[in-house]
Amino acid sequence: MRVSQFFNLQRTQPTLDFVDVDVANDLKAFIDPWAIRHVESEWTEQCVSLVQNYFQALLDCAQRNDEAKAISILKPLREPNETHLGLSKGRSKGRALGPYLVKEVWGRLKISRAVATGLLEDIEDTMLLIDKIGPDIISDITSNIIRGPLIKYTQDMCDAVGIPLTTNLDSGPVWSAVKHQWESGYVDLPTANGKKILLVPKIVVRHRLEYDVGEYYNGYIIEHLQAAELAAGSELVRLIKSKKRKGSEKKVYKKDVKKKYGGGKGVILDQTIKHPDVLAEYRRDKQGKTFDSLTHDEVAATLGQPVPDWDVLLGNVLNTPTGKADATKYEKTIEELLNALFHPWLIYPISQHPIHGGLKRIDLTYSNTGRGVFFGWLAANYTCPKIMIECKNYGDDVGNPELDQLSSRFSPNRGRVGMLICRSFQDKARFLKKCRSTADDDRGFVITLDDNDLKVLVAQAKVGQAQGDFPLLRSQFDALIM
Repeated sequence: MRVSQFFNLQRTQPTLDFVDVDVANDLKAFIDPWAIRHVESEWTEQCVSLVQNYFQALLDCAQRNDEAKAISILKPLREPNETHLGLSKGRSKGRALGPYLVKEVWGRLKISRAVATGLLEDIEDTMLLIDKIGPDIISDITSNIIRGPLIKYTQDMCDAVGIPLTTNLDSGPVWSAVKHQWESGYVDLPTANGKKILLVPKIVVRHRLEYDVGEYYNGYIIEHLQAAELAAGSELVRLIKSKKRKGSEKKVYKKDVKKKYGGGKGVILDQTIKHPDVLAEYRRDKQGKTFDSLTHDEVAATLGQPVPDWDVLLGNVLNTPTGKADATKYEKTIEELLNALFHPWLIYPISQHPIHGGLKRIDLTYSNTGRGVFFGWLAANYTCPKIMIECKNYGDDVGNPELDQLSSRFSPNRGRVGMLICRSFQDKARFLKKCRSTADDDRGFVITLDDNDLKVLVAQAKVGQAQGDFPLLRSQFDALIM
């Protein structure tokens, strides 16, 4: 049973920012530290800082040969069954690293030349160079380190979608970046069948981790050795006929290189130490790789759930009666539609976001990841870490008060871009001029969307909105600045 089913949310996966996991069993997917580093948001920045802090503390222990401290920060690591992500078969078991594996990992780190030579920079490097550490362990370690931010994210998402919390639960080990140690306390979290649940953002979850030992070995180590053998004219060089060159050419086969040098992380580490430029090249290629989060299709394939039903999502908005009595319902249907439309470029939706000490509220805010054609362009040229949205289920026309309300929510820290979403305009051209005046007066940029505009966005989504290119949004924004 999925989280959405267990708590009767009446929502589908495309309308949720988090992975709609089974409340009892594991989903074969992983939290990828590389993905976390490549998402620009306040939440992911906090996670990155914690992961780097923990990893550096562990490396410091290895360099000082401080076994007692190392064991104390390794021992609490376990498969975080609260996330229901991993490789457990059947019910999530919360598999600990165990005393043997903790000793094993510590022993290999302590004696590893990867530590002594400074090759290890990020936690996923250990998967390439250190035995006994694979993608499941990397994901589990990362999940444990970011438990604090995951707790806060879970609480915010539960508040947003109406999941009840159980009070005063043991938080589990939470990494302290200040004290360099694990701490615990009491927190409020959702529970299913007496077990805690930690919700995980879709945007940092992968079928497989970006760093891949097989890819590094075959595509970088072996290819480097092929080139070296060819340059040296070794016994591995073969003379083969070439149709293109109408003669012969020299070639070194991968299978011969593998037979000569062998495989395994010992070989990978030896060659990386001898040729650190190979690892540097792998890192550069990964750094330059386009960040691709799971699409709706990929999420659906992983979870065995349907892709967005755009007609239903749009119909829920259009069929909501106009008027104050249904304002909350309208805001909810708008959020569900936008969650699907703007995934994965806008994340972490917060409803009724309090500001100014709770004196004011914003109907809906998103964190802008700075990705995609439109939102990436916005992030590169304007202050918009948050995109703020006001929803007006009015039966009459919106005007200056509603426009001023949204612009008053803007700030240098929150951002200066928002959307005002309503049912219709009596004179839309006139209202757009007011939005232009607001921009000209340096009071921020307001994109306006009515029912007809939402129909256009959905029609564009149906044919595939490649890389987050939203022509309607771009044209409206251009009208504010051109």
